[in-house]
Amino acid sequence: MPRYRKRPKAFWVTPEGYPYIAVGLLLTLLAGYYAGGWAALLAGGFTVYLALFFRNPPRRVPPEENWITAPADGRVLEIVDGEEGRYLRGPARRISIFMSPLNCHLNRAPVSGKIERCFYQKGKFKAAFRKKSMEQNEHHAILLKDERGRAWLVVQIAGWLARRIVSYVREGEHLNRGERFGLIQFGSRTDLYCPPGCEIVVRKGQKVLAGKTVLGRMP
Repeated sequence: MPRYRKRPKAFWVTPEGYPYIAVGLLLTLLAGYYAGGWAALLAGGFTVYLALFFRNPPRRVPPEENWITAPADGRVLEIVDGEEGRYLRGPARRISIFMSPLNCHLNRAPVSGKIERCFYQKGKFKAAFRKKSMEQNEHHAILLKDERGRAWLVVQIAGWLARRIVSYVREGEHLNRGERFGLIQFGSRTDLYCPPGCEIVVRKGQKVLAGKTVLGRMP
Protein backbone atom coordinates (compact mmCIF):
# COMPACT_ATOMS: atom_id res chain seq x y z
CA MET A 1 0.00 0.00 0.00
CA PRO A 2 1.12 3.61 -0.48
CA ARG A 3 2.39 5.34 2.59
CA TYR A 4 -0.51 7.09 4.38
CA ARG A 5 -0.12 10.41 6.19
CA LYS A 6 -2.51 13.01 7.49
CA ARG A 7 -2.99 15.92 5.12
CA PRO A 8 -0.28 18.54 5.80
CA LYS A 9 -1.20 21.93 7.16
CA ALA A 10 -0.50 25.11 5.24
CA PHE A 11 3.24 25.11 5.92
CA TRP A 12 5.62 26.21 3.18
CA VAL A 13 7.23 22.74 3.07
CA THR A 14 5.44 19.40 3.41
CA PRO A 15 6.46 17.19 6.37
CA GLU A 16 7.74 14.51 3.96
CA GLY A 17 10.59 16.86 3.09
CA TYR A 18 11.82 17.46 6.63
CA PRO A 19 14.21 14.44 6.82
CA TYR A 20 15.75 15.23 3.41
CA ILE A 21 16.22 18.90 4.25
CA ALA A 22 17.73 18.01 7.63
CA VAL A 23 20.26 15.73 5.93
CA GLY A 24 21.02 18.47 3.40
CA LEU A 25 21.67 20.99 6.15
CA LEU A 26 23.94 18.54 7.95
CA LEU A 27 25.91 17.88 4.77
CA THR A 28 26.21 21.63 4.21
CA LEU A 29 27.68 22.12 7.68
CA LEU A 30 30.08 19.19 7.29
CA ALA A 31 31.14 20.34 3.82
CA GLY A 32 31.82 23.84 5.10
CA TYR A 33 33.81 22.56 8.06
CA TYR A 34 35.92 19.95 6.26
CA ALA A 35 36.09 21.09 2.63
CA GLY A 36 35.54 24.82 2.59
CA GLY A 37 33.33 27.32 0.82
CA TRP A 38 32.68 25.76 -2.60
CA ALA A 39 31.66 22.41 -1.16
CA ALA A 40 29.36 24.12 1.33
CA LEU A 41 27.87 26.21 -1.48
CA LEU A 42 27.11 23.11 -3.56
CA ALA A 43 25.61 21.27 -0.61
CA GLY A 44 23.60 24.34 0.34
CA GLY A 45 22.27 24.65 -3.20
CA PHE A 46 21.16 21.03 -3.13
CA THR A 47 19.39 21.65 0.19
CA VAL A 48 17.53 24.60 -1.32
CA TYR A 49 16.48 22.37 -4.22
CA LEU A 50 15.10 19.81 -1.76
CA ALA A 51 13.12 22.52 0.01
CA LEU A 52 11.70 23.71 -3.31
CA PHE A 53 10.81 20.18 -4.34
CA PHE A 54 8.75 19.63 -1.18
CA ARG A 55 7.16 23.07 -1.34
CA ASN A 56 3.52 23.35 -0.36
CA PRO A 57 2.28 26.52 -2.10
CA PRO A 58 -1.22 27.91 -1.58
CA ARG A 59 -3.41 27.82 -4.67
CA ARG A 60 -6.50 29.88 -5.50
CA VAL A 61 -9.02 27.45 -6.98
CA PRO A 62 -11.27 28.79 -9.79
CA PRO A 63 -14.82 29.29 -8.46
CA GLU A 64 -16.82 27.85 -11.39
CA GLU A 65 -18.31 24.51 -10.30
CA ASN A 66 -18.25 22.87 -13.74
CA TRP A 67 -14.54 23.49 -14.29
CA ILE A 68 -11.98 20.71 -13.92
CA THR A 69 -8.60 21.73 -12.54
CA ALA A 70 -5.22 20.05 -12.92
CA PRO A 71 -4.42 17.32 -10.35
CA ALA A 72 -0.68 17.96 -10.65
CA ASP A 73 1.96 20.51 -11.61
CA GLY A 74 3.82 19.69 -14.80
CA ARG A 75 3.39 19.36 -18.54
CA VAL A 76 0.51 17.73 -20.42
CA LEU A 77 2.03 14.59 -21.88
CA GLU A 78 -0.96 13.41 -23.91
CA ILE A 79 -4.75 13.66 -24.25
CA VAL A 80 -6.43 10.42 -25.29
CA ASP A 81 -10.02 9.23 -25.79
CA GLY A 82 -10.53 5.54 -25.16
CA GLU A 83 -11.52 2.79 -22.76
CA GLU A 84 -10.32 2.56 -19.17
CA GLY A 85 -10.79 -1.14 -18.57
CA ARG A 86 -9.17 -1.65 -15.19
CA TYR A 87 -10.97 0.63 -12.73
CA LEU A 88 -13.65 2.66 -14.54
CA ARG A 89 -14.41 -0.13 -17.02
CA GLY A 90 -15.82 2.24 -19.58
CA PRO A 91 -15.07 5.10 -21.98
CA ALA A 92 -13.10 8.06 -20.65
CA ARG A 93 -10.96 10.99 -21.70
CA ARG A 94 -7.45 10.68 -20.28
CA ILE A 95 -5.16 13.63 -19.57
CA SER A 96 -1.62 12.61 -18.58
CA ILE A 97 0.61 15.10 -16.75
CA PHE A 98 4.34 14.51 -16.41
CA MET A 99 6.01 15.99 -13.33
CA SER A 100 9.73 16.62 -13.58
CA PRO A 101 11.97 16.74 -10.48
CA LEU A 102 11.67 20.55 -10.62
CA ASN A 103 7.89 20.59 -10.21
CA CYS A 104 5.91 20.71 -6.99
CA HIS A 105 4.74 17.14 -6.46
CA LEU A 106 1.62 17.61 -4.37
CA ASN A 107 -1.52 16.23 -5.98
CA ARG A 108 -4.86 18.04 -5.77
CA ALA A 109 -8.42 16.94 -6.48
CA PRO A 110 -9.58 17.95 -9.99
CA VAL A 111 -13.26 17.95 -8.94
CA SER A 112 -15.24 17.78 -5.72
CA GLY A 113 -16.58 14.37 -4.80
CA LYS A 114 -16.59 11.33 -2.57
CA ILE A 115 -13.78 8.79 -2.69
CA GLU A 116 -15.54 5.57 -3.67
CA ARG A 117 -12.49 3.32 -3.98
CA CYS A 118 -8.70 3.41 -3.71
CA PHE A 119 -6.57 0.94 -5.64
CA TYR A 120 -2.87 0.24 -5.19
CA GLN A 121 -0.64 -1.81 -7.47
CA LYS A 122 2.97 -2.72 -6.91
CA GLY A 123 5.11 -2.56 -9.99
CA LYS A 124 8.25 -1.40 -11.72
CA PHE A 125 9.87 2.02 -11.64
CA LYS A 126 10.37 2.79 -15.32
CA ALA A 127 10.33 6.30 -16.77
CA ALA A 128 6.91 7.84 -16.09
CA PHE A 129 6.61 9.36 -19.57
CA ARG A 130 6.54 5.90 -21.18
CA LYS A 131 3.13 4.92 -22.57
CA LYS A 132 3.03 1.66 -20.62
CA SER A 133 4.00 3.19 -17.27
CA MET A 134 0.37 3.04 -16.08
CA GLU A 135 0.28 -0.72 -16.69
CA GLN A 136 3.78 -1.60 -15.47
CA ASN A 137 4.74 0.92 -12.80
CA GLU A 138 3.73 1.14 -9.18
CA HIS A 139 0.62 3.32 -8.93
CA HIS A 140 -2.22 4.43 -6.68
CA ALA A 141 -5.65 5.11 -8.20
CA ILE A 142 -8.49 7.08 -6.61
CA LEU A 143 -12.05 6.71 -7.91
CA LEU A 144 -14.15 9.83 -7.23
CA LYS A 145 -17.90 10.28 -7.64
CA ASP A 146 -19.15 13.86 -7.97
CA GLU A 147 -22.54 15.11 -6.78
CA ARG A 148 -24.13 14.10 -10.10
CA GLY A 149 -22.83 10.56 -9.80
CA ARG A 150 -20.20 10.93 -12.52
CA ALA A 151 -17.04 8.86 -12.07
CA TRP A 152 -13.54 10.38 -12.15
CA LEU A 153 -10.28 8.49 -11.82
CA VAL A 154 -6.97 10.01 -10.70
CA VAL A 155 -3.88 7.81 -10.88
CA GLN A 156 -0.56 8.61 -9.18
CA ILE A 157 2.20 6.79 -11.08
CA ALA A 158 5.69 6.35 -9.66
CA GLY A 159 8.61 6.95 -12.03
CA TRP A 160 12.22 5.78 -12.20
CA LEU A 161 13.26 8.35 -9.58
CA ALA A 162 9.98 8.55 -7.65
CA ARG A 163 9.83 5.47 -5.47
CA ARG A 164 7.29 6.50 -2.90
CA ILE A 165 3.64 7.45 -3.27
CA VAL A 166 2.11 9.20 -0.26
CA SER A 167 -1.66 9.33 0.24
CA TYR A 168 -3.52 11.77 2.49
CA VAL A 169 -6.98 10.25 1.94
CA ARG A 170 -8.96 7.06 2.42
CA GLU A 171 -12.12 5.54 1.02
CA GLY A 172 -15.32 7.28 2.06
CA GLU A 173 -13.77 10.72 2.52
CA HIS A 174 -14.97 13.78 0.62
CA LEU A 175 -12.58 15.95 -1.38
CA ASN A 176 -13.13 19.51 -2.48
CA ARG A 177 -11.74 20.62 -5.82
CA GLY A 178 -8.16 21.79 -5.33
CA GLU A 179 -7.76 19.96 -2.02
CA ARG A 180 -4.49 18.08 -1.54
CA PHE A 181 -4.84 14.31 -1.60
CA GLY A 182 -1.29 13.01 -1.97
CA LEU A 183 2.31 13.36 -3.04
CA ILE A 184 4.70 11.52 -5.35
CA GLN A 185 8.36 11.98 -4.52
CA PHE A 186 11.03 12.96 -7.07
CA GLY A 187 9.58 12.96 -10.58
CA SER A 188 6.48 11.09 -11.69
CA ARG A 189 3.19 11.22 -13.58
CA THR A 190 -0.48 11.76 -12.80
CA ASP A 191 -3.30 10.57 -15.07
CA LEU A 192 -6.81 12.00 -14.93
CA TYR A 193 -9.69 10.07 -16.51
CA CYS A 194 -12.69 12.31 -17.22
CA PRO A 195 -16.25 11.36 -18.28
CA PRO A 196 -16.74 11.23 -22.09
CA GLY A 197 -18.80 14.46 -22.10
CA CYS A 198 -15.95 16.53 -20.69
CA GLU A 199 -14.76 19.41 -22.90
CA ILE A 200 -10.95 19.53 -22.80
CA VAL A 201 -9.49 23.04 -23.05
CA VAL A 202 -5.77 22.32 -22.55
CA ARG A 203 -3.40 21.16 -25.25
CA LYS A 204 -0.55 18.67 -25.39
CA GLY A 205 2.71 20.18 -24.14
CA GLN A 206 1.02 22.88 -22.06
CA LYS A 207 2.36 23.58 -18.56
CA VAL A 208 -0.23 23.31 -15.79
CA LEU A 209 -0.50 24.01 -12.05
CA ALA A 210 -2.42 21.75 -9.68
CA GLY A 211 -5.66 23.24 -8.38
CA LYS A 212 -5.27 26.34 -10.57
CA THR A 213 -5.04 25.52 -14.28
CA VAL A 214 -8.38 24.63 -15.88
CA LEU A 215 -8.12 21.41 -17.89
CA GLY A 216 -11.72 21.26 -19.05
CA ARG A 217 -15.35 21.76 -18.15
CA MET A 218 -18.50 19.72 -17.88
CA PRO A 219 -21.82 20.77 -19.44
